[in-house]
Amino acid sequence: MLTIELHGIELYGFHGVLDEEAREGQRFLFDVTLALETDAATTDRIDDAVDYRDVVALVQEISGRHRFNLLEALAQATADALVGRFDVVHAHVRVRKPDVVLAAPLEYAAVSASASSPSS
Repeated sequence: MLTIELHGIELYGFHGVLDEEAREGQRFLFDVTLALETDAATTDRIDDAVDYRDVVALVQEISGRHRFNLLEALAQATADALVGRFDVVHAHVRVRKPDVVLAAPLEYAAVSASASSPSS
């Protein structure tokens, strides 16, 4: 079993409950962890691996295709899409909102979601 980790995929999106979030947008950071059974470690062939470029492209597609009110829905849709598109056993996605404005300062708000392949 191998694990692929892509941290801090930065995208600009229009997700959120507030009108200004839908109007002005903001940064979102995606952390993706994929667990997979593959021979890529021994064959050293990209054809036996999950291409990071394709993973990032799918995350961009999910974030750009639909406006989500909640980070929960965005994270779950992304995890589900990763499991549906790639030959992975498990996908874990954390979506961070670094520019969230709340009553007290904070580094970011985040939600994590996971999905597993039906065959696992």
